[in-house]
Amino acid sequence: MAPIFRQLLDPRSSTWTYLLASRDTREAVLIDPVFEQFARDAALLAELELRLVYTLETHVHADHVTSAWLCKQRLGSRIGVAAAAGATGADLEVRPGDVIRFGAEALEVRATPGHTNGCVTYVSADHLMAFTGDALLVRAAGRTDFQQGDAHLLYRSVHQQIFTLPDDCMVYPAHDYQGRTATSVGEERRHNPRLGGTRSETDFVGFSSNLDLPHPKQLEVAVPANQRCGRPEVEPAPDATWGPVTRSFAGVPSIDPLWLEEHRAEVLLLDVREAAELHGELGHIDGAVHIPLGQLRARAASLPTTRPIVAVCRSGGRSAQACTILAAAGLTQLANLSGGMVEWRSLGLPVADAAP
Repeated sequence: MAPIFRQLLDPRSSTWTYLLASRDTREAVLIDPVFEQFARDAALLAELELRLVYTLETHVHADHVTSAWLCKQRLGSRIGVAAAAGATGADLEVRPGDVIRFGAEALEVRATPGHTNGCVTYVSADHLMAFTGDALLVRAAGRTDFQQGDAHLLYRSVHQQIFTLPDDCMVYPAHDYQGRTATSVGEERRHNPRLGGTRSETDFVGFSSNLDLPHPKQLEVAVPANQRCGRPEVEPAPDATWGPVTRSFAGVPSIDPLWLEEHRAEVLLLDVREAAELHGELGHIDGAVHIPLGQLRARAASLPTTRPIVAVCRSGGRSAQACTILAAAGLTQLANLSGGMVEWRSLGLPVADAAP
């Protein structure tokens, strides 16, 4: 049985995060998670009913901050980083030959230094998937001009630890700057312009020594933070929350109808349906402010901001868009009524002016 697998992009840093999970136990790992994408990843885990047991780093990144520490605090996962990376705060300092197990799935750790001295590649037990970090990229390889980079070492790492895998083993890198999602060992062994074909170690070292690339923009922030596994220097204050707002994988903040019924006086209800719908079969919630969705952009500034706003529509689609519009207008305390008036009525909650 194949594992659950998702490939997730952080567009700012062009980082690929990988979710792998066992179908039997629902235990999951995240490889190279990104701090700014924590809410997205947590929502996907919740929707798929998965329990995160590990976050795994392929190396200490220089272009983004990991969410490993945040995942540990919020989701109870353990942090895995190469022992050679010298990071603090890891629960699991992985070494070559280690096997990380989650349910029926397992990942073997292979040391692939050269981009940094703490680079590792995670290989699935069936040798059909390899998560190579920045060691081997799609038709490229990691740079070697900072962070203990060593072109000689990287060439040997790739040839000895990755190119020895089967041709049909899929390669999933930590980055791609052209939108490419994956490659294979066979493809890279034949076609990689830096490491494949008849390229020698001398060829690769000469190429790597003359790239003349600027350093990553987040280098001075990311490397120290990732040496702490993403833990901030100052402990963040607890999230200010006005209610049990959840966020879907699509990014929609939602609130439960039963909670809303008990706390109606604490929020501003905003019904974004057309006027005729307010007196239709579903009726409306008494006291709701009515602004049709088509008028909301023009009238968003007129809404008071002293209370959180809960948007309402028939089934939750238009009100989800209303939240997006209001967020773009600068409002922050927002939620969509989960299931809309359809769910509200199905729960037997009170309505006004419902048609017979």
